[in-house]
Amino acid sequence: MSEAVWAEQGTTPSAIEATLRGLLRERHEENADFVPARVLNLVVVADREWQGEILNRLEKIEVYHPSRTILCNVSPRGSGIDATVTIGGEDETRPGGLALGRERVLVDVGPDMAGHLDSIVDPLVVTDLATVVWAPHRHHASVDSLMKLAQVVLLDSVEEASIEAGLDRATTLSERAYVVDLAWLRSTPWRERIAATFDPLQWRDELGAISSVTIRHRPDSGVAALLLCGWLGSRLGWTPGHMIHQNGTMQGHAQARRSDVTLRLEPDPTMSAPGLAGITIESASGMKISLDRGTGGLSARRTTRKGTESSWTVLGASRGEAGILGEGIRQALLRNATYEPALVSARAMLG
Repeated sequence: MSEAVWAEQGTTPSAIEATLRGLLRERHEENADFVPARVLNLVVVADREWQGEILNRLEKIEVYHPSRTILCNVSPRGSGIDATVTIGGEDETRPGGLALGRERVLVDVGPDMAGHLDSIVDPLVVTDLATVVWAPHRHHASVDSLMKLAQVVLLDSVEEASIEAGLDRATTLSERAYVVDLAWLRSTPWRERIAATFDPLQWRDELGAISSVTIRHRPDSGVAALLLCGWLGSRLGWTPGHMIHQNGTMQGHAQARRSDVTLRLEPDPTMSAPGLAGITIESASGMKISLDRGTGGLSARRTTRKGTESSWTVLGASRGEAGILGEGIRQALLRNATYEPALVSARAMLG
């Protein structure tokens, strides 16, 4: 990869936009096979001191790189607009191939501009492309100012101050744009395996007989566990009851068609990565299924109503924390119909 770089202090959005057009034209004149990627815009709002970490996370996205990334760094001592524009592309292509280019714009702004980023970002996004906004450091005012430009908001409800705050923020944003919640995506392998466990005809009737659900999670990932409860409840038609905090756990009930379902969320301090550590589902017939995070995948155990036990490993079940952001960007181009019902159910469980 080669890069064309431009930087200027005390610049303007119109100057940055003109530079982007000029650099793209120059790259095409240098290489007729150069073609800028055109899939989506990603606008990131972050604290200036964490720029290196954010860029490192973006580098690990791999195949799901956005076409144009606009990173707005908010500095507490900043004033004016400082910008760096980078356009990268492949120098060598096979005969008849294309050199795909991607653009990155770094914009440093002060706190007085953080709540008015729309006026800065508007000229910089590629028109007619989906625009995704991501603020990993909870710059809510900045995100709110960008909602007139964005179709998708990428958030991690785990990073909010509390479970209630995470669900409330996700709900507020979902009223204005499509929300991709990284806390929700971390439970994707678990939801897939739970659905697969009950998919065979011999186990399908047990869905209506579920009597208790226990979810183990990292202490700061209670919102991910509650969303999983919300998913189960919304898919199985449960009427959510009120969850309460008790001795470090959250406990409550939901009303199923046949009887009550006991719900319990348990923090697991041994968890190193955000997300879930395990889930145990029991039915009134005596069947019990457990899934736990393990080396290389999920460790599964089942006990039938007759007491027969079996265990196996679900290989490659987790994408890992490094792959969550890339999956979030991929999901920005898709639509998941189960998140909002799960979110509504989870909020109802909080009363």
